[in-house]
Amino acid sequence: MQPPPRAKLQLTGSGTPPATSDPPGATSATVVPLATGAQLATGAPLATADLLGAPLATAELLAVDTETNGLAGDDCELTEVGAVLVGGGELHDRFSSLCRCAMPLRRGIQRLTGITQAMVDGAPAPDGVLPRLAQLLRGRVMVAHNAPFDLRVLRQAFARAGLEWPDPPVLCTAALARVLLPLQRRRGLGVLADALGIEVRRAHRALADAETCGMVLCALFPRLCAHAATVGDAVALLAPRRRPRRSGPTTPHPSGAGGRHGAGPEGAAHARAEGPGRSSLTDRRGAWSAGRREPSFDELPRDPGVYLFRDDAGRVLYVGKSVSIRSRARAHFAPSTPPAQWTAHATIVDYRTTGSELGALVLENRLIKELRPPGNRRLVRRDDRLVYIRCRLDIAFPVLEVAADPAPGHGVSIGPVRGRRLAQELVEQLESLFRLRHCGRRLARREHPSAYGQMGRCLAPCLGDLDPNLYRRQLDQALALFVPGIQLAGSAGARDGGAPPGGAGRGALLTHVELRMRSAAAAGQYERAATLRRRAGRLRAILARLDGLLEATHASPRLVLAPHPAGGRPDAFWLVGGRLVDWGRCGGIDELARRTSVALARAGAVARPGAHVPPDEVDEVRIVGSWLASHPDAHQLTLRPHPPLDRLRRLLEQASGPRTSSGGERQLDHDALDPV
Repeated sequence: MQPPPRAKLQLTGSGTPPATSDPPGATSATVVPLATGAQLATGAPLATADLLGAPLATAELLAVDTETNGLAGDDCELTEVGAVLVGGGELHDRFSSLCRCAMPLRRGIQRLTGITQAMVDGAPAPDGVLPRLAQLLRGRVMVAHNAPFDLRVLRQAFARAGLEWPDPPVLCTAALARVLLPLQRRRGLGVLADALGIEVRRAHRALADAETCGMVLCALFPRLCAHAATVGDAVALLAPRRRPRRSGPTTPHPSGAGGRHGAGPEGAAHARAEGPGRSSLTDRRGAWSAGRREPSFDELPRDPGVYLFRDDAGRVLYVGKSVSIRSRARAHFAPSTPPAQWTAHATIVDYRTTGSELGALVLENRLIKELRPPGNRRLVRRDDRLVYIRCRLDIAFPVLEVAADPAPGHGVSIGPVRGRRLAQELVEQLESLFRLRHCGRRLARREHPSAYGQMGRCLAPCLGDLDPNLYRRQLDQALALFVPGIQLAGSAGARDGGAPPGGAGRGALLTHVELRMRSAAAAGQYERAATLRRRAGRLRAILARLDGLLEATHASPRLVLAPHPAGGRPDAFWLVGGRLVDWGRCGGIDELARRTSVALARAGAVARPGAHVPPDEVDEVRIVGSWLASHPDAHQLTLRPHPPLDRLRRLLEQASGPRTSSGGERQLDHDALDPV
């Protein structure tokens, strides 16, 4: 799409050149009389209540921008103010003045704006500038970019000067872009002007930014008038979205509309009287719905899958998933649902069905990464209680850590397990047991060993004299406990004796500690044996409370069949080498066997710690792992060794059968499938 032609600034009224052409060192105020327009026709400025009911198309708007000393809170003071009269889609007369402040300017603000301390010291006092601005604001609508900031600065300045704030209706061009341009993710003033084809010659000065703000308003004004007939409607449309309060019952309006206000004229007047930022959900939904055609949901199925909302041009606005596509897609437009930014532009909805809830989760994740719709702020909802114990093997002297995601790149990921505190304590036990690093990923050189090194609980690679192969052997011993069926050569430690048995998780770790305890007792090291006995007791307590899969994700290739909610064909997922290598709707037994063979061919070497997981696939591993953790009875089949055809057939029959009251799911392995 070609950008619109760049707008040229049109000067009307006095014809005086704008203040943007003034030299940077100017200290005097630039004051140009503004045309009174409708004020002269009526004889007096309109009151705020009357102005809210005035037609938006004929209202006078004043684009305002402020510059400050860069301080926060009560120390923030006004240093420059600029205003531009906007009417009829054009910029008219201008007003600009520097303003003296008590607090000194920050150096960063001086470099950014070009306003020096000397310029501010020679500027008029606030009580000599603000009365003129108050006169200009009366009877007009104030427009600003990020209006809450300018509004707070001006109110503080008026209060310090002992002047009454005129309290005009306020429109924010950043909020206007959020409503009318939902596909525009970045809404800074310069970025927004460039997207609208507006040429910006100068920035970070009050009058220059006020002119840019006015031109942005002119570019979006026809669309705003199509959504709001009066000034009050525009204020309600751009008000911050707040969820309705649930602290107490609401009184229904006589017209029958829900919410705090009705949909009739009395309700709209009540909403306008409340002022900006307090408009009701019903009023905002009415403004959003004006002239909008809602998507049709009649052809959507009730199967699990993904739905995509599009605008008139076919651009994807939002991607969602559900076990019932029709019910969830329709819920976005329910009267009780607060309107999102994209709902006013959604006219088309299409869908892609899957065979299970897990299939919908995976497909939604892939579509969001591919299409990047503006309505999807978060990729997936995370269960913060599920974590991974992981080790990045692509760094020198790797460390064990607890994280919400599996390790990207070459590494080992164990889990997911439920309980971050317990997982962290388990990592500390492993670090002390195998004398691994307790510090972070970055290894800082030290002249003396740390406290752990002095107690013999760390090999102290920070001293710079440790053989990396020795450290790696210790790390491999720890990781091998979570890889089932693996026996590493040379895993027996010369210090403690005994080799860690191959296996995964709880039993292997406890067996390893008991073997070391018995070896120490046999060698007459009774104090060390007592220490290992206490450590084994603490490990039993940790492992008893730590839920989840305490096994390396790459070590056990498996086939997972996620059932259809209505008993249809399930989805099949092949987890091999710590990755989701294939998934899709399950066909016949021949197709299932063929795809299983293809997936196992990608397994690589399992008999070693570590596997490579591309960073863009980490979220898929977490989605599948989280689903399996919440569905412990899901249909699964271990794929090592390669399962025979009859076992695949039995798994498929059980997953495709009718659902029982308990879910009809159970975990399958080779032993469970063998006849007793």
